Amino acid sequence: MSAARDPSSWLELAAGTDPRRTLVRTPEGRRLDYGTAREQCARLASALLRCGAIPGDRVALRVEKSPEAVLVYLACLRIGAVFVPLNPASTPHELEYLLGDSGPRIVIVGPGERAALAPLAQRAGVARLETLAVGGEGSLNELADSAGRDGPPRAMDAAAPAAILYTSGTTGRSKGAILTRGNLASNAAALVEAWRFTGEDVLLHVLPLSHVHGLFAAINTVLASASGMLLLPRFEVAAVLSHLAEVSVFMGVPTYYTRLLKERALDRRLTERVRLFVSGSAPLLAQTHEEFRARTGQAILERFGMTETLMNTSNPYDGPRVPGSVGPPLPGVAVRVTDRESGAVLRAPDAIGTLEISGPNVFAGYWRDAAKTRDSFTADGWFKTGDLGRIDERGYVYIVGRVKDLIISGGYNVYPKEVEAELDALAGIAESAVFGVPHADYGEGVTAAVVLEAGAGVTEADILALLRAQLAGYKLPKRILIVPELPRNALGKVQKNILRSTYAALYAG
Repeated sequence: MSAARDPSSWLELAAGTDPRRTLVRTPEGRRLDYGTAREQCARLASALLRCGAIPGDRVALRVEKSPEAVLVYLACLRIGAVFVPLNPASTPHELEYLLGDSGPRIVIVGPGERAALAPLAQRAGVARLETLAVGGEGSLNELADSAGRDGPPRAMDAAAPAAILYTSGTTGRSKGAILTRGNLASNAAALVEAWRFTGEDVLLHVLPLSHVHGLFAAINTVLASASGMLLLPRFEVAAVLSHLAEVSVFMGVPTYYTRLLKERALDRRLTERVRLFVSGSAPLLAQTHEEFRARTGQAILERFGMTETLMNTSNPYDGPRVPGSVGPPLPGVAVRVTDRESGAVLRAPDAIGTLEISGPNVFAGYWRDAAKTRDSFTADGWFKTGDLGRIDERGYVYIVGRVKDLIISGGYNVYPKEVEAELDALAGIAESAVFGVPHADYGEGVTAAVVLEAGAGVTEADILALLRAQLAGYKLPKRILIVPELPRNALGKVQKNILRSTYAALYAG
């Protein structure tokens, strides 16, 4: 089944074609088929309508991952409400900002949080605070049980907002990216085509539901292809290994793959039923790619996406999956490289500049921030990703770092990714992060934080001695900091802003 034009019809079409096909099941044995999901979704839609929701109203969800959470998302699509997923790990301080900014009519939380979060909701002007638990208990389902079945899905324009997802906020306050129904539908169609999804597939879902990767790249692709998923509450190595034989697709972040590779049980036999392993949300080390291939015979498919654009590029399903590259643009998506100073388009293969995106996947703008929206687009309508990259002669895209992470040392541009690649290739180094901090002589001093492999005895002097043969002097780190771990966000991205802040005075005096 191909992806439908409007996301609200995915569930309707699949349920009408094969209502007994499994949409989602859990390790505990719960199973929800498409027909039942359609019925429950219609009842939840009625409940939201009884709470006063109309098309365009925001509905914020902060609950543990569960089939019920997926159904609330689908109910919002059904009635034209704007879905706002909130990370259950967010602090009360963070939550107060998110509620105040998004202005939801309805907020849905776990039953155990209602009393504590009620004052926050009241200050944010929330009209209804409802509860929903794993398993279905809570006030929202009670309301759904008494509300009856909603009518058919609302006919909505492709430009209508479907969701607001908040960025990670590594450079300041999180910003709400407005994703339209057309964004979701076009990107799901592109992924179904690019990754060869069919109704026979089963996805092992271990990602959070509050981010683009787990919510849209995963769930929308399943829905648009009428396939199924095994929903795990979180990533746990033992659980993943025990369920790989039951699925055909696995999606994860690089950290998941490095943790799986530490287990001797991971081999060709264990992964033989899986036809596709996908990685995204953070750069996948070439070393991880090669080690996974050697152990399992499987080439991880790396792709590139953003909160503001959903998925942009992907290594091919059929064809070379190149370590270190995020592949060519997806169908319907265009990627270009521009000079970071002049904005001129750089057409020469492998020229490094700012990556810009155009296509039906690109978001409508930032919620309540017209100035930021204007600044994020070029005069001819391309979205400025903030990533530095290059495109080779075959059309494969390579990301070399963030614009804000570019280091200018002694007047020379230093791309962190190039230095990190040399560090990660050294024996004894598990991973690295290269960043710049103020330096009296050079403007910025190239600095590296490295995590050593267990038992490795290499020192800062050892590492610098090896790097001198590989890097020009201006690229050589002034210091190598050996740390127990790198700071990361919920999806495994290294937070270089924290490193820059922590070591801001490293070269002072």
